[in-house]
Amino acid sequence: MAFDSSAAPTRPSAAHWRKVLAPYRGAQHARSLAEIALTVLPLGGFCLAAVLLVANGVWLGLLLAVPAAAFLVRLFMLQHDCGHGSLFVSRSVNDAVGRVLGVLTLTPYGYWQASHANHHGTSGNLDRRELGAIELMTVEEYQARSPLGRFLYRFYRHPLVLFAIGPAYMFFLQHRLPIGMMGDRKAWVSVMGANLGIALFLTAGILVFGAVPFLAVYGVTVFLASATGVWLFYVQHQFEQTTWARQGTWNLHDAALHGSSFYDLPQPLAWLTANIGVHHVHHLHSRIPFYRLGDALRDHPELRECSRLGLRESLRCARLTLWDEAAGRMVGFGDLREPARG
Repeated sequence: MAFDSSAAPTRPSAAHWRKVLAPYRGAQHARSLAEIALTVLPLGGFCLAAVLLVANGVWLGLLLAVPAAAFLVRLFMLQHDCGHGSLFVSRSVNDAVGRVLGVLTLTPYGYWQASHANHHGTSGNLDRRELGAIELMTVEEYQARSPLGRFLYRFYRHPLVLFAIGPAYMFFLQHRLPIGMMGDRKAWVSVMGANLGIALFLTAGILVFGAVPFLAVYGVTVFLASATGVWLFYVQHQFEQTTWARQGTWNLHDAALHGSSFYDLPQPLAWLTANIGVHHVHHLHSRIPFYRLGDALRDHPELRECSRLGLRESLRCARLTLWDEAAGRMVGFGDLREPARG
């Protein structure tokens, strides 16, 4: 059903919310350290129990990779806050902690930080669909492609590729090289440094627990966490009433507030994902620590109605594959009308 823009509620001003939300910035060191402990300790406990069970022939121990993956997702979100300089006051502390966490998440911190900064600076800009975003075509671009080009885009946007094959490729393989930044010396240093740390971490785990149990548990944990992370990133920007605009009309703050969803997750999912679902507020003020995003929603409940997606509603986003510039909304392949043939 087409979206009736005349029936839509008036959108809040992004400039207004920038001012209102500014006081929520600022890290609390004790809180940040506690959040790291509350994430690392359960992650280590679940992984250790799973490895010991598998090492003793109890392969059902791999089921513990599910809660371990949930805490690994949360660990990635803490690394994400380090990248934005919001987990600690000191930039050097943020970077040091972020690099360590990046070894556990198989993510080269500096390289990812640069890529993610590009995402924040260009999100919703149709003329700057660059590194750090899920590939997106407009309806016109897709229809102008050759049959092979359409097939390749459909293949890329297939849920199995986007949420299973793609995440595994990204975290296990793509992050081992600075793809998209091959000419950047800092990116190479970041990736190679992370690779060295990962190699040492994996070697230690193999020597202590054995190759098969350790790699099986950690491999499954990373795979589940990466698939979850990509899904979260997807629904944060690929929902029907998101915002995309050309360079001449694109506005950074409007795109941040209205082009990012509020993924209203129930507890404990909101806690396990470190409030990353409050993405519209995060994009508007990336220096707000994740543990203060909930405070912003509580104090300003009107923000809960801005680009809100519930858990059930979010599942329908998987079919959205193209941006319809004429209609101003995301559509799926099934919404396209084939041109009439003579």
